[in-house]
Amino acid sequence: MGQDQTKQQIEKGLQLYQSNQTEKALQVWTKVLEKSSDLVGRFRVLGCLVTAHSEMGRYKEMLKFAVVQIDTARELEDANFLLESYLNLARSNEKLCEFHKTISYCKTCLGLPGTRAGAQLGGQVSLSMGNAFLGLSLFQKALESFEKALRYAHNNDDTMLECRVCCSLGSFYAQVKDYEKALFFPCKAAELVNDYGKGWSLKYRAMSQYHMAVAYRLLGHLGSAMECCEESMKIALQHGDRPLQALCLLCFADIHRSRGDLETAFPRYDSAMSIMTEIGNRLGQVQVLLGVAKCWVARKALDKALDAIEKAQDLAEEVGNKLSQLKLHCLSESIYRSKGLQRELRAHVVRFHECVEETELYCGLCGESIGERNSRLQALPCSHIFHLRCLQNNGTRSCPNCRRSSMKPGFV
Repeated sequence: MGQDQTKQQIEKGLQLYQSNQTEKALQVWTKVLEKSSDLVGRFRVLGCLVTAHSEMGRYKEMLKFAVVQIDTARELEDANFLLESYLNLARSNEKLCEFHKTISYCKTCLGLPGTRAGAQLGGQVSLSMGNAFLGLSLFQKALESFEKALRYAHNNDDTMLECRVCCSLGSFYAQVKDYEKALFFPCKAAELVNDYGKGWSLKYRAMSQYHMAVAYRLLGHLGSAMECCEESMKIALQHGDRPLQALCLLCFADIHRSRGDLETAFPRYDSAMSIMTEIGNRLGQVQVLLGVAKCWVARKALDKALDAIEKAQDLAEEVGNKLSQLKLHCLSESIYRSKGLQRELRAHVVRFHECVEETELYCGLCGESIGERNSRLQALPCSHIFHLRCLQNNGTRSCPNCRRSSMKPGFV
């Protein structure tokens, strides 16, 4: 298969993929790999296969094609192709919750000489790195990376990248419990979709609606949460987006639990867990098990709650997510307190405070925890976060955590 024919077949696959005929598109692209001798064409089709498998939640297949793409880039001896393939490798590991590997591959991307990282892909690399740091609950580093990604987006008028960064920032602030910002950023993403996204994939709309649903639930606006989640789920089902379907099912379950409708919540958690396990989203499995444990606590079935917590704790430690470990220790603490088991209670209190220290989830001005309850937060230029009221009351001009000048206003 020559160069022109390879291009035609890649385009045919893209048209099939965009019309939701995913399996037919995969067949076309697989044939290109088998028959084409054009290295550039093979590289491009491998990129299509990486993206398609990512959106279907076939993360191990995604990783496999990313590895083959790196080998092809090396044959081409082109630094830009190598950069793109390392970014795909980073994304594959991010999806598989291999966050340390993701960070390592992102650093490789940024260290490659003579590439277009500064102009075109640097923002995407920074976004992937930020998501990985967030997966490890390294909040300052995550925020630094998201800020870099946002700068790339603004400097290059890349509204699609800005949309993705806003969704990640929504997740960031949902985790540290500034629910006002957790809603603001996905709403901003939805605005970008409405203003610029006429030719974009519907996944951007679905993504922003999902993050809005999460924020609305946390704020107690359950009707709005359900409406946004239903819209996101509709698009996810149309496009066969299994990862987003799992997240929506988890959100539905959380909404029902917030309403006290545990009978409806449990099967939603079961469905979410089934897909999370199928696609290999271990952090998603932790979130499902945490929700299930809270349901069992509400039913006073404390031993069943502890069983779910134990499974979640193993997974959280496996992927290195400190915030989930912190939440699980906190829930265990309340259960053992109600059981009157002092030795177990003390052990979880100690681990809870260790997790707070490791995640730096405390305000450097008042010393109180961040993320314990809904609070308005403010990031300084160094990306350390504080209670907004503390910064206003103290009128500080330097970061108490690192003593860097804070005269320049933070981006959030």
